[in-house]
Amino acid sequence: MPTEDNFYLRVFAVVRRIPRGKVATYGQVAALAGTPRAARIVGWALRTQAKKDVPWHRVLNTSGMISIENMNAPKEEQARLLELEGVVIERKAGNLFVDLKKYGWSAIV
Repeated sequence: MPTEDNFYLRVFAVVRRIPRGKVATYGQVAALAGTPRAARIVGWALRTQAKKDVPWHRVLNTSGMISIENMNAPKEEQARLLELEGVVIERKAGNLFVDLKKYGWSAIV
């Protein structure tokens, strides 16, 4: 099993590859970082990156919902950053969603 630091660095490298205006899921990032069952750890890694050089805001849950919690940046901040990149945010029953079919990133490994 890789060390946490090495996995975090792989996560950051994958997330930096997500183009502006596109999003990926935590599970997709985990798989591309070499540990497919580590979606939750991707979230932990990205919590360390709010306000840094990793575009953490481009990563969503498997439903396309903005689901960050306990971070320095609230959900509305993530939505704002995505909207600045041209991503349309759908607001449903107090939750924020992105259409993964339209904005999902198809990574070529």
